[in-house]
Amino acid sequence: MPTAVSLFSGCGGSDAGLRAAGFDVIMANDVLSYARDLYVSNFDDTEYVLKDVRKIEHFPKADLLVGCYPCQGFSQAGVRQPDRKINFLYREFVRALRQIKPKAFVVENVSGMVREDNVHLFNNQITRFRMSGYRVSAAILDAREFGVPQERRRLFFVGMRSDLGLKYEFPDPTHSISADTENGLPPCPTIRDAIGDLPEWPEGEFDTQDFHWYYLSRNRFRGWDEQSKTIVASSRHAPLHPISPRLLRVHTDKWIFENDAPARRISYREAARLQGFGDLHFPETQGIASRYRVIGNAVPPPVFQAVAEAIPNVW
Repeated sequence: MPTAVSLFSGCGGSDAGLRAAGFDVIMANDVLSYARDLYVSNFDDTEYVLKDVRKIEHFPKADLLVGCYPCQGFSQAGVRQPDRKINFLYREFVRALRQIKPKAFVVENVSGMVREDNVHLFNNQITRFRMSGYRVSAAILDAREFGVPQERRRLFFVGMRSDLGLKYEFPDPTHSISADTENGLPPCPTIRDAIGDLPEWPEGEFDTQDFHWYYLSRNRFRGWDEQSKTIVASSRHAPLHPISPRLLRVHTDKWIFENDAPARRISYREAARLQGFGDLHFPETQGIASRYRVIGNAVPPPVFQAVAEAIPNVW
């Protein structure tokens, strides 16, 4: 079984995908304590190092290195601050890459990194990967094309060590985004497929704060037979559950409910399913906001599995 080291691992979305692809994840790392708690409650066979990666001096040898380093300054949804120090943690990933010298690496990040105002950092990462001895491929993948019932587009870098003489090719989609399946692919699952069997009003599992004006500045609703809006890290901004009334557009930045029926956000447990995790055990070491946060920050496991399985068999 090929081995992998995972950095900026969060609660284990990338690593769940690696396991499904046949990898033994020998080390994971993050600074969020609840991410560690959730990870070890569901994947207890990996050493999880709860520490700032900048303080880790030595990394174990492995066949594959993966990382989903922070990206808040590049996110389409957050405050765009490309000069924030947190956005330069990719240099720590490169440090680990040069120390471990794995046969391949995989990085996931937000698609906003390729915007014109961020492209210099995008290019700098590719340069550093190449100078470390890797042939690099990059692509933006849509999670729906890999069976994840959620609108989520993310950037992936994959590198193959240059001495292997191989170039990585990204996997073809496994699912069709539209209902048109003439391409021979099954349609992407819907919200109903993912969470239709769960309780409609799971007490204590969803954020009950009022729907603030900012929440109603955009359409947060998707119906049962659609894919979810992007799962985010903020509990307050989680998408609406399909049991809620639809939203009607008043003007560009204002939406209202079409009627006074009860409405709620999706729960953190539903968010996990919509990310492609399946059912997780959520330890009670921290509250609801932390549960939403680590799930929203995670990589959908089916996408990471597809990316990992497309790596040439050099193990």
